[in-house]
Amino acid sequence: MKLIHCADIHLGSSLNSVLPPDKAETRKAEIRRAFANMLDYGRAVGVRAVLLCGDVFDSDRPFKKDKEFFYNAVKSHADTDFYYLRGNHDTSASYIEELPNLKTFTPDGWTTYDLGEGLTVSGIEMTGKNVASLYASLSLPEGKTNIVMLHGAPGSSVGKDLVCLNKLKQKHISYLALGHIHKRAEGEIERGVPYVMPGCLEGRGFDEDGEKGFYLMDTDGGKVSYRFVENSQRVVRIREIDISAAKDLFSATEIVRGSVKCERSDIVRVVLTGETDFECDGMEKDAKAALSGMCWYVDVKDKTRPKLDLTAAEGDLSLRGEFMRLVSGSDMDDDMKRAVLVAGIRALSGREADV
Repeated sequence: MKLIHCADIHLGSSLNSVLPPDKAETRKAEIRRAFANMLDYGRAVGVRAVLLCGDVFDSDRPFKKDKEFFYNAVKSHADTDFYYLRGNHDTSASYIEELPNLKTFTPDGWTTYDLGEGLTVSGIEMTGKNVASLYASLSLPEGKTNIVMLHGAPGSSVGKDLVCLNKLKQKHISYLALGHIHKRAEGEIERGVPYVMPGCLEGRGFDEDGEKGFYLMDTDGGKVSYRFVENSQRVVRIREIDISAAKDLFSATEIVRGSVKCERSDIVRVVLTGETDFECDGMEKDAKAALSGMCWYVDVKDKTRPKLDLTAAEGDLSLRGEFMRLVSGSDMDDDMKRAVLVAGIRALSGREADV
């Protein structure tokens, strides 16, 4: 039997803090399209069920457009069962319709579904009230292929939004399907018992870089095999570029242009690093303009540091020189002096200062 394991769709995400309004609206539509593409793929390869491990929606009160999209998608795939376990974002008003192929879970206890062919799917919605007790109450049949769904970060601790892997040992689990963390991860609860975190279906911000997608599972032979399927509409990429070798703003821009490799559909953040001894005002704007035709959207962050020549400050009668002499003559240790000097000089130059 083939299944899809996905999580963290976050339909209805507000992307205006990351993208301009027009591109934010485009990305919202692309997130919906990514979900639809996943279901089209599933239909083409004969998927029997889709495991939705939390945060289908980005909010407790989803927008009407997103709710209608999701429920219409479920209805249009009537031959596929959807196992929807809510996460920490979609905890209250995401269930609006009872559909024969939409299977849900509660925080009140484990719910187990028998899919036939010796396969079960069990899940519980984690809350602050049940995180300590849910492990002891999990009882799975021996001799079956048992899939367990949870929404939480895998680790060794017990807590809200945390999945304690040690407490899931020797529970007859065949595959632990997780959601919550937006970066893909795989591991083992114990020998031969995998846990899988698919990450989010589509990168929305610069903390969700890399290829995104879902897992295709196959339970033939009583053992679960699985593989990642890349499904990104666009890929978010982070590029750090050291421009220490630049002598001026023009050469810095040329270094940036020659260093960034990406697809025209990508969303790219460039982080400028290194030490500079020239006036950097406007560098973010120039670098962004140089890359604008290479990708769908580019963001540039200037994290360079000014080269510090303390001997040159001795005869400098400017505010900058006075500041450098004041800090250099203080009783701070060398690391603190450098941090203060870098932040202060950036601020005096009208640039963002990290403190």
